[in-house]
Order: sequence, then C-alpha cells, then structure tokens
Amino acid sequence: MVDWRAMAAEQNEIARPALYVVATPIGNLEDITLRAVRVLKQTDVIACEDTRQTQKLLNHYGISTPTTSYHEHNELTRAAELVKQAEEGRAIALVSDAGMPAISDPGYRLVSLAIRHGIPVIPIPGASAFVAALAASGLPTDSFRFSGFLPAKAGQRRELLEEIRDSPRTQIFYEAPHRLAETLRDVVEVLGPERPVVVAREVTKLHEEFIRGRAEDVLGRMGKSEVRGEITLLIGKTEKIAAAASTPSASTSTSVRARLAEIMRAQKLDEKAALKVLARERGISKSEAYRELQRSKPR
Repeated sequence: MVDWRAMAAEQNEIARPALYVVATPIGNLEDITLRAVRVLKQTDVIACEDTRQTQKLLNHYGISTPTTSYHEHNELTRAAELVKQAEEGRAIALVSDAGMPAISDPGYRLVSLAIRHGIPVIPIPGASAFVAALAASGLPTDSFRFSGFLPAKAGQRRELLEEIRDSPRTQIFYEAPHRLAETLRDVVEVLGPERPVVVAREVTKLHEEFIRGRAEDVLGRMGKSEVRGEITLLIGKTEKIAAAASTPSASTSTSVRARLAEIMRAQKLDEKAALKVLARERGISKSEAYRELQRSKPR
C-alpha cells in the first residue's frame, strides 16, 4: 500500500546544497505554484533580479527568506559568491522579476557555473509570458520559435525579419512598447501587409489585451495611441507555406519530385540546394522532403 503521507513528506524536503530556478508570476500574483512558495520559504537565500520587486511577492505570501541581488550588472561576481555558498551546504533560490529565470532574464551564468561545480540545479516551473501568449494567440502552436527581444536597431531588426520571411513556424518575440509601432512597420514592409500578427499586451495583468489580425491592420490599431506595458509579438507563417501545408496534394511523392526538378531548372541548383528550397517552400523539414523524394523514386 502506498504511503502518500510519507511520499509527501519526502517531497517537501528540499535539497542542500542545490540551486533552485524558480518561476514567479508574470503579472497576477496568484500565478505561482504551491511548490514555488514552499521552496522560497525553505531555501537559505533568494537571489533576485530586483530585490524590491521580489519583496512585494514575498510579502504577499509571508516569505521571510533573506534576499540578495543578482542582475546583469553584478552576475559575474555574484554567481561565484552564490555557488560558493551552495558548496558550503546552502540551498539557493534564483528568481527574476517575472517568469522563468534565464529566459530573456539573468540566470544562465549562475546555472552553468553551478553545473560545472557539481551543484544540483532544480527547476521549479511556472508562468511564462511567451508560452501564455502563444497558447491564446490563435496562431499555430505545433512548431514555434522564441527568440527573446528583437534588436533595438532598425537595420538589425529588419535583417532578422528577412531571415524568418519563409519560416514554417510561428515566431515569438518580446518587444519594448515604445518600439512596437516601428517594429510593426518593419513587419509590414519586410514580411508583407497580409502576414498574420498577434500583439499580446500585459498578459495575466488587469489590462490584458490581444490584438490579432493582418500586420497592416494591427499596425493601424497600435499606431493610434501610446502603447504601454509588457509586449509579446507573435508572427504567423507566411501564407504560401500555410497554404501548402494545408493542401493534401502538396506532400505527395509525385509533386515533390516534380517540384524539385522545377526548382533545379529554374534556379540552376543542384539537388541538395534545391531540396532545401523545396522544404522551406512546403513548410516541412529538409529530412522529410528527402524521405518523400526517396519514396517517389522507382524501386
């Protein structure tokens, strides 16, 4: 017979030494797990991106664990100090201002250093702005790419958008509110006015808002007034890839073989290069395109 109380008691014991990477709410204070609250109460110190911001959360849940700052300007030295504390037998919790540490936030240096020193690194999962935005966006979720913040400089940003022009997956970025209109203009010019776009603003907060539609229409709405709050920008697949993926005949062996020959002739490419173009065009992986080609060849 399973002794659930014994199992629960065992699970409630935190490890020492250890580094706990703890997700915190991205807006609504209720979006924290029971496990995260327990771990934050039981660890010896909490490393915070901003101690003042984290203290609001700790006060809300009656957590009195000591805090120390850990941010992009001091992580080089503070990471070493925290790992030393862990080596002395302490349990360290790492949090960011919101969401999962190390995901577009400080944390990678501390995590990698802890691993090199043999300190157990234990993730405590929870809220994530880009995952929540994707789930409610209405864009395809079967294949996506999260790339953090878009480049602040227009040239670099447009170059990145060029790279995803023919992407077969949903693209997700964070963006500063004061740059959103400029970025949407770049999306319209580089990816086209028809590209499906979703702007998720203030996810989980009081003024949460999702603006969905054609890039040109979303730009028209967002460019009319000052934008505030945390922004997640999602960009859907190009229409030709979405259409190809939804067409039953698009993936047949005959069409793959015939289309490959057309690409080789028209663009003067060898089979390997043409296969890469074909895969991107149809929204499938190069290996899948190759398998289709092999299946189509005479036995």
